[in-house]
Amino acid sequence: MRIPATPSRHRVAVWRELRRIGAVPLGQGAWVVPDVPVFAGGIARVIELAERGGGEVVVLEATGRGETDAARLAQLFTAERQDEWAEFLGDCAKFDAEIDKEIGKDKFTMAELEEEEHSLERLRRWHRDLKARDVFGAPAAADADIQLKHCTERLDDYTLRVFAALHQM
Repeated sequence: MRIPATPSRHRVAVWRELRRIGAVPLGQGAWVVPDVPVFAGGIARVIELAERGGGEVVVLEATGRGETDAARLAQLFTAERQDEWAEFLGDCAKFDAEIDKEIGKDKFTMAELEEEEHSLERLRRWHRDLKARDVFGAPAAADADIQLKHCTERLDDYTLRVFAALHQM
């Protein structure tokens, strides 16, 4: 792809969309995603954003010369997803620590509960999006499933504590 350098907002928008859909950079202006339907909408958005900025995109269907090329693509793609899952797991740990902190402070308010509900909903959306683009099944995905369930259970427990505290008043 080629996009004029100025204004930079168009290049940044394309880059952000490519990252959002989970594309893997191969080199200067060359990105790759597996040929599966989950990526079609994102590719269309990339093309639209590039054209809006006066750029051009060439989309190719490509196959490697041999099995090692396909394996390398799967390896590159899975490594990217593994990094994303690691970041997700880190945010799950932060969520868990936040619940511990609020329980430790006996902070059982509706405002705090709503904040934690929003945090869990963000984790759920992120998990759903990652799961959709993890087409090769990164190893950390199973841990992420477990941790999301744990976060849900923690919020359920915190919710009960909030309602108990509010009804004691």
